Amino acid sequence: MSIDIKLTGHDKDLGGGFVVSRLLPAATRQSVGPFIFFDHFGPFTVQADANHDVRPHPHIGLATVTYLFEGAMLHRDSLGSVQRIEPGAINWMTAGRGIVHSERAPDDLRGKVYQQHGLQLWAALPRAHEEAEPGFVHTPAADIPVVPMGASEVRVLIGEAFGHASPVRTFSKTVYLDIRLAAGERIDLPPLADELALYGVEGDLQVDGEAVAVRTLAVLAPDAVTQISANAPARFVVIGGDKLDGKRFIWWNFVSSSKERIAQAGDDWAAQRMGQIAGDAEFIPLPERKPALAEPAAPKAPYL
Repeated sequence: MSIDIKLTGHDKDLGGGFVVSRLLPAATRQSVGPFIFFDHFGPFTVQADANHDVRPHPHIGLATVTYLFEGAMLHRDSLGSVQRIEPGAINWMTAGRGIVHSERAPDDLRGKVYQQHGLQLWAALPRAHEEAEPGFVHTPAADIPVVPMGASEVRVLIGEAFGHASPVRTFSKTVYLDIRLAAGERIDLPPLADELALYGVEGDLQVDGEAVAVRTLAVLAPDAVTQISANAPARFVVIGGDKLDGKRFIWWNFVSSSKERIAQAGDDWAAQRMGQIAGDAEFIPLPERKPALAEPAAPKAPYL
């Protein structure tokens, strides 16, 4: 059997009616490779009077990975980065020892109706790099390798696949592919990493002959070539990489191998010691803390 487990998302309202489908972490699976969070938002129509802005908030111990299919958002952070995020680009923000960022609608889209659709993932940093210097790197769509495969194509967002390598630098082996599959065609996916999963963004798939419905995260069995096909045009992503080097704790926007480090980050944010975004005095307050931090597999911690 080429599929170890199938996961479906649960809806999470991030505020202002901005609802995401969250696939990771799940009660039965915390991560796939370094990816410890997987949110799918949209496609939905942003109304002219909507406010989906995510105000300044902190992170530690992880990297956020933002990828859009439609729409746009404006990233700003405490390092001084200001970047418009558009479809096809990869945006990798290393939180490391701590960073503050916001994601807002670009000024030119305020008061307008537009479509929004994308994925936001978190990659837990290896223990040796959990306290790395924070950073932000934008890789434009034009710099992402595209591999034609018949009428289908593979975009190598992160890592190496099918003889092509992404320019995005990571802290451990990481794989992230965006694949458009033409109707009736098949792609043979090699075992690119210790842990791999695929997720249908548009259209149902057949994985080694087993049906996988759209918006399902299918974690693949290791060390095997996987045959993926579709009767109608489909789009899916592949994620994975090296297995995490030990368990991680998650609370709010913080990820760490140490509960004490997460508690310290909470204290630092409550005291506003984690930095600010120039010209933006807003911030999301620290939520009320529970007696114990979330255990590794718990998906219930609040997140923004």
